[in-house]
Amino acid sequence: MKRRKTSGKFKTFIIFLILVLLVVFSISAVKYALYYMYPTDYSEYVEKYSDEYDLDKHLVYSMIKAESGFDPNAVSPRDAKGLMQIMDSTGEWAAEKIGLEDFAAEQLLEPETNINIGCWYIARLLKQYNQNTELALVAYNAGSGNVSKWLKDENVSKNGKTLDRIPFEETRNYVEKISKYFSMYKKLYDNNK
Repeated sequence: MKRRKTSGKFKTFIIFLILVLLVVFSISAVKYALYYMYPTDYSEYVEKYSDEYDLDKHLVYSMIKAESGFDPNAVSPRDAKGLMQIMDSTGEWAAEKIGLEDFAAEQLLEPETNINIGCWYIARLLKQYNQNTELALVAYNAGSGNVSKWLKDENVSKNGKTLDRIPFEETRNYVEKISKYFSMYKKLYDNNK
């Protein structure tokens, strides 16, 4: 009889051990999947230009994920190029402002050039809109001209400083996506916790 009780305890222990290992494996698998879904590719450039332009690197990663899915060769139907989907005209203007000599639009497909210009541009928009991230992202996606027009429209902005709603569905979805991605990047990679 003692043998059966010991054997039963041993089986219970083995089952418990297997369950613990399954839980640990499941947690590890989920965490690995999240890191895979929220990559930090091109970190050397993201870190460098986030620091240079005083940006939160998680915002930059979120924008890259939303804009190109980390594909440096991405070209949109409107011909926006690279990781941060920069239009040729924006690239030429930004390159002049930041002192990139002999700039050519093809350079927007180079990760470092694209991230440099994209970070400069979003930092400029943040400054233009008094560090209001939502307005800066709306302008990045829909253009500053639309933001200016919407801020003057009482149906869209009651106070003329923030948007009560974003008229373009694509831009509204873009801002929501960036917000979701930003939250996940902070949770996964913020070492201050």
